[in-house]
Amino acid sequence: MKRTRLRADRERRGVPHDQAVDNVTEEVRQDDAPAELAPTSLSKGSRSMDDPIPDNIIELRSAAFTDHTLIPNRFAHDGDNASPPLQWTAPPEGTEELVLVCEDRDAPDGTFVHWVATGISPDVNELPEGKLPEGVTQGRNSWGGTGWDGPAPPIGDDPHRYFFRLYAVDEPLGLGADATADQVHDAVRGHKLAAGTLVGLFGR
Repeated sequence: MKRTRLRADRERRGVPHDQAVDNVTEEVRQDDAPAELAPTSLSKGSRSMDDPIPDNIIELRSAAFTDHTLIPNRFAHDGDNASPPLQWTAPPEGTEELVLVCEDRDAPDGTFVHWVATGISPDVNELPEGKLPEGVTQGRNSWGGTGWDGPAPPIGDDPHRYFFRLYAVDEPLGLGADATADQVHDAVRGHKLAAGTLVGLFGR
């Protein structure tokens, strides 16, 4: 019932159906308090871990693929392994940092992390293909390296879903070059002002 209500609310605000479903799934998954709880009156920097996820949605998109469509092979691990271009709408007032995570939720051994990028200035509204703006720090991926390492799902699998998630937070997170996706998820909890999701597909 809660999922239906949240999805309908997003669709009324013009969010495409598939993206609304993904947003709601992520919202329910998070450990934050349910969205129907009243927001707290805590000042910036002292948000409770139980704060509800905000309603603000950043529109995250790519010039290389659209939501729930195939990611071109040049971004794959066995292709050129270039990081895909991403663009997004302006984050809300009070944003101090943007952080990005890309995860394959269909990997056979559990979530596989392909990209962690932190320290993105709130004045930045895109990541060009294969490039990063000054000041961005890349974290550790599940390949064992840092930065972007593209998809390479098992041959014969149905296309995997790659969730690109951009978070706007109300304070600098101070995460270093070896930050993991789990550390990002922990750090943004309680400080999230808005979020955006783009899902790409890839199979071999």
